[in-house]
Amino acid sequence: MLLAVVVLVAVVLAIAVRGRRARLVDQIPGPPALPIIGNTLQLNVERDDVFDRLTGTTLLWGHSRGIARAWMGTSPYVLLSRPHVIEPILSSNKHIDKSKDYVYLRPWLGTGLLTSGGSKWHARRKVLTPAFHFKILEDFIDVFREQSDVLVERLQQEVGQEAFDIFPYVTLCTLDIICESAMGRQVNAQRNSDSEYVRAVYEMGFIVQRRQAKLWLQPDWIFRLTSLYQRHKKCIEILHGFSNKVIQERRREMLEKKSVADKHLKGRRRRLAFLDLLLEYSQDGDGLSQDDIREEVDTFMFEGHDTTSAAISWTLFLLGSHPHVQRKVVQELDDIFYNTDRPFTMKDLHDMRYLDCCIKEALRLYPSVPLVARQLNEDTKFSNYKVPAGTTALIVIYMLHRCSDTFPDPERFMPERFLPDQWQARHPYAFIPFSAGPRNCIGQKFAMLELKAVLSTVLRRFYIEAVDRREDLILLSELILRPKDGLRVRISPRQE
Repeated sequence: MLLAVVVLVAVVLAIAVRGRRARLVDQIPGPPALPIIGNTLQLNVERDDVFDRLTGTTLLWGHSRGIARAWMGTSPYVLLSRPHVIEPILSSNKHIDKSKDYVYLRPWLGTGLLTSGGSKWHARRKVLTPAFHFKILEDFIDVFREQSDVLVERLQQEVGQEAFDIFPYVTLCTLDIICESAMGRQVNAQRNSDSEYVRAVYEMGFIVQRRQAKLWLQPDWIFRLTSLYQRHKKCIEILHGFSNKVIQERRREMLEKKSVADKHLKGRRRRLAFLDLLLEYSQDGDGLSQDDIREEVDTFMFEGHDTTSAAISWTLFLLGSHPHVQRKVVQELDDIFYNTDRPFTMKDLHDMRYLDCCIKEALRLYPSVPLVARQLNEDTKFSNYKVPAGTTALIVIYMLHRCSDTFPDPERFMPERFLPDQWQARHPYAFIPFSAGPRNCIGQKFAMLELKAVLSTVLRRFYIEAVDRREDLILLSELILRPKDGLRVRISPRQE
């Protein structure tokens, strides 16, 4: 009898909580939702149309106010797209938990810095922050230089061709950079794109995106019955096997006595600073386990690979679409290098101020990560609406960067928007390609240095001409924002 009463009370409370949540959420503007399935049918479209639905009028009914709501089945979402509206999330230390949409990355990344929350995230962030200190980043300049030179060598075969997709070339370059920077090991992706590890990285990205997009693949028990799960298992074995092997090798090196000759290699070994820091911390009694270290190494590989390749590719494409802007960048590079072919230095990268503006304007128009999702653990007020705990807040960065109040003529590519006198008066959350607040991207300084390194190397050798028109591109929001059919360009040697 007592058990029946307890169950009845629990059911009544659940209904009351659910009813309150629904009442609050439905006060927010949004499209009509069906019982049980909500707005799921409006997103159950071909992959070519998903991003258009998310950023178009279908779901962003409250676009002018910067807030809209949608129901994914029985789960409420609020879509936020104005600087003042997203401020309660990004300025808070409370709203740092990623949404359940990130769960499909956990078999690969575990609960590392990207996917963890609460005390674990705070502890990991504190441990990892020193790995991105300016002096440590400077040690990766040689990696940027070497792999950028390989990219130029690979692009040479496209000189004089009618058109080609720049994306695959850049992606292999950034994979080489991040693998050597994170683990100190070379996979030679640019010269051997058919390597087992490279194939596994791409395959995992595809599988995760499929699970996010297809409702029937989301329950684990169904996913495990599919052929996709077998491919997933194989990829995990390859990715974790490679990371574990590198970690074990480096751990053995650290335990061995260092000879005098070995110390002379310190400058080269510092390329392992990211992995070294984790291994040194793991030697403490309350430090990181082998799995903890692998989580963070794999996370760095994932976050620092596709995101930078997208940013570089989009910047090259936009410069190729605006020759007058490209000429300004080339002039800046000529002023820095005096028409010599000497390698770039850290100071050179910092002096590329106009290129910096071009990169930021490319990230404004095409943010590598166009959507960021957080789970609300308590009632939160956005604009004039109270959003209940348990709701997923989706920050639509792609639309945020197109706010005409902040960026007049928002579809125009205009790097001058990011000159110091233009930027200082803007809202701090108007431009967030690396997110913002406590949970901003820990590797953004590393990323900006890498972007300048690769872009400047390419632009010192080639003129870029875009073949496709922006308005003809179909955008896909998978793990990153990418064009469905690539970015076609032509290249020609620079005339010295």
